[in-house]
This record gives sequence, structure tokens and C-alpha cells, in this order.
Amino acid sequence: MDALRARLDKAATAASLAGVDALLITPGSDLRYLIGAGGSSFERLTCLVLPVGGTPVLVVPKLEHPGYAGIPTDRLGVDVVTWVDGEDPYALVRAALKGNRVAVSDMMPALHTLGLRDALGGEQVLAGPVLRELRMRKDASEVAALRTAGAAIDRVHARMGEWLRPGRTEAEVGADIAAAIVDEGHVQADFVIVGSGPNGASPHHSLSDRVIEAGDVVVVDIGGLIAEGYCSDSTRNYVLGEPRDADVWETYAVLQAAQKAAVEAVRPGVTCAQVDAAAREIIADAGFGEFFVHRTGHGIGLDVHEEPYIVGGNDLPLEPGMAFSVEPGIYLPGRWGSRIEDIVVVTEDGVESVNNRPHELVVLPA
Repeated sequence: MDALRARLDKAATAASLAGVDALLITPGSDLRYLIGAGGSSFERLTCLVLPVGGTPVLVVPKLEHPGYAGIPTDRLGVDVVTWVDGEDPYALVRAALKGNRVAVSDMMPALHTLGLRDALGGEQVLAGPVLRELRMRKDASEVAALRTAGAAIDRVHARMGEWLRPGRTEAEVGADIAAAIVDEGHVQADFVIVGSGPNGASPHHSLSDRVIEAGDVVVVDIGGLIAEGYCSDSTRNYVLGEPRDADVWETYAVLQAAQKAAVEAVRPGVTCAQVDAAAREIIADAGFGEFFVHRTGHGIGLDVHEEPYIVGGNDLPLEPGMAFSVEPGIYLPGRWGSRIEDIVVVTEDGVESVNNRPHELVVLPA
């Protein structure tokens, strides 16, 4: 509880430094970060009004208020104002404000963004640039949650031989994986990618009715949400018997070296761009530069994708508590692809990986 109260205070301070009078936070990961409950966004407005000076106010429809009953708003110093159909919730937000330059949730529905704009006048900017400076640096409890999520998704990868075999479709394998993600400690499966054979050359391929064949290299990228609200995300690669393409082992060794180099580059003071370059240079030097078609990583926490982004041109220096994926890939169109992904956390003097499954290309029976 003290941690949530501290987050509210830090967010108000950050808003002041950004030159806004208040943050207006609707349901989503920012709301969960600040008060411990993300809620759900509907046509009725729910909004946390976090002023630079004064008492935070949660404006919430009376019929949805029970969903926030577990939040000790008194201890957090948050007033709750409920409303019913026929009342104007945007006027309630306006009444809780001093000043009219506000920062609104990045993912606030347009319905509410425009409603607030009409009610408030003034200027609206995005809250993301204010809150990301706080959310990028995970505290000890957040790192512990990421470890829990990482271990849970590792357990799913450890069971891949139960489902992945020739004669089954990607969709059939994916359904089994999604169930296992929940069985192994998540409250839901967020995504399941099973890219077999040529489908593995499409980084964001999900599932299809393609029948998996002997000799296929299969990219399995999976993640879910644990009860604490934090996400997992890990990619490993499998082959059914002997790979049909003669270049698989040599090419995969390049990818392993690139992913290892990028992880080893992580430490405080190194920039996001330098971590990206550590992977990219190895892949390019081996002649596969054009086949590595995405950034090396993305931040992770309450969202699967958040700051910081591990990409060329991002000169943000890494700091302890930053958490992100390291996931270079090589994708050969029409043939096969592979990607190795771990979630890592910057420590005081280096890096910790929360994923600990082997990085080798795992051979499963054909």
C-alpha cells in the first residue's frame, strides 16, 4: 500500500515537472500501476483525476464501483465520486480540477477524450511521457513478479514435446499451449505464436491450419498475464527430427551468438541502441542483416510492450530496474525463421534473465 501511495505522489510530482495541472487516467495498465486495479473501459466514464496539488479523485459509475471495492482508497488518500446514468461524469472531472492543462491516458477511448475536451477546454497532452519515466524503472516487487511470470512461461516451454509433433496443425498445438499457459500459473494467455516451416519467417505469424511436418523448424513465441498483473514473453525454437534445410544449424548458431552478445552487453549506462547493435552487428557480419527485420527488444511489465525499446537510435542509458526483451531473429522468406527471446532486468552491475530455458534449437521426435 505504501508503494501505491508513493507512486501517486511521484506521478503528481512528475506531472508538475511536465507542466500539466493533472493526470486523467482511465482504465488500463496506468490505472493499475497507480491504484492497483486496472478496471475495464466502457461507454461510461471511469477516470482517476490526479492533480498536481490536492486530493486524487476516482470518478466511477455507481454500477461499476463494486469492481473497485478491493482498493483501500481511504489509505491511499483517494476520494471516490460515483455517478449514475443521466448525470454528466465529465462535469465531475472538471469539478475535481484546478487548472485546465491536463495529460490524458495514451489509450483513453476517443469517446472520453473528446468528452473531456468539450467539458474542460484548455489543453490536453498525453500522460505516457509523464508516467513512462516511473514505469520503466521497476521496483523490487515488480521484478519479483516478472521472475514469477518468467518461471511460469519457462515451464510451458519445458512441456513443448507434449504437443509439438508432425501431423498436427499449428492451431491445434496453439490451443494446447494456451491451456498450459494458464495451467502453469498465468490467469490468461495473451498470445501464442506457432510458426512452422515457412511460417516461421513471418515474425508476427500467429496460428494457422498448416500441418506441421517432419523437418520443420518451429518458432514458438508465447506469453501471458499473472495475477499480479505482470506479463511473460519468451521465444524458443524447435525442430521435428533432422531439419530439411542444410543451413539451419550454421544459421542458428549465428542467432545464438547474437542473442548472447546482446544480453551480455546489458548493464547500467549502456544505451538501448548499443544493446541493439550488439546483436545486429553479429547477424549483419554473417550476411543476414536484411533478414533481421525488427528491433532487438521492448520493455515489459504491466504491458507486454512498453518502454524502453531496444532499437537503433534510442540513446536512453539503461538504469537498474529496467526490464525488457532481448529477441533478435533471422527470417528467411519462404523457408524458415528463428528468434530467441529472454526477458532481462538491469541490475546494479549487470543483468539478470528471468527466462532460463536452454537457447539451443531443441530437437523433438519426428
